[in-house]
Amino acid sequence: MALQDALFQVLIKYTKSLSVALEFRDFLTHLHSKRVRELSVLIGEQFGLSNDELNLLKVAAEFHDIGKIGIPDHILLKPSEFDQDEWEIMKKHSEIGAQILASTEVKGSQHVAEIIRHHHEHYDGSGYPDNLSGEAIPICARIISIADSYDAMAETRSYSRRRTHAEIMHILHFESGSKHDPMLVHIFSNIIETSRFRVE
Repeated sequence: MALQDALFQVLIKYTKSLSVALEFRDFLTHLHSKRVRELSVLIGEQFGLSNDELNLLKVAAEFHDIGKIGIPDHILLKPSEFDQDEWEIMKKHSEIGAQILASTEVKGSQHVAEIIRHHHEHYDGSGYPDNLSGEAIPICARIISIADSYDAMAETRSYSRRRTHAEIMHILHFESGSKHDPMLVHIFSNIIETSRFRVE
């Protein structure tokens, strides 16, 4: 799966409105998505993805949470933890996001949609929505999972406190092999130390 430069430019053009829509719906998620994109690209470059694969990663990372557009406000903007029913609804955002990207029908969008669908799969198969494991999870989805986790824990949420860099890295290493690809966690551990996205 790859996305050549010309197709990348077309896909960016046709999805720009989605970015604007997300910014109006949930500004914090919009900013989070921008940071996840940058972190994901750093991991992808260090991993050795080709230019075409990096293009695919850029689009998927930026729109990994676009499906939250389809989550009701009383859940998306809830200032406390979700109950079980609410969590099941929130988990649908990866599937909704995949449907949104696929519906653009731009060449390459199906590959982006697949990555978005699987960015919450876990390396040990305990994630969602399809319980994929190991290398059955697209490499770009495995990369986004780490960047997403780091940035989410680095920000204060209405239902969780901001964690320090040391705390986040402890969690990521603990989740290595279960939630995250161990090799990618190792790569990320080296990258984040000198990244402008590193928190204190």
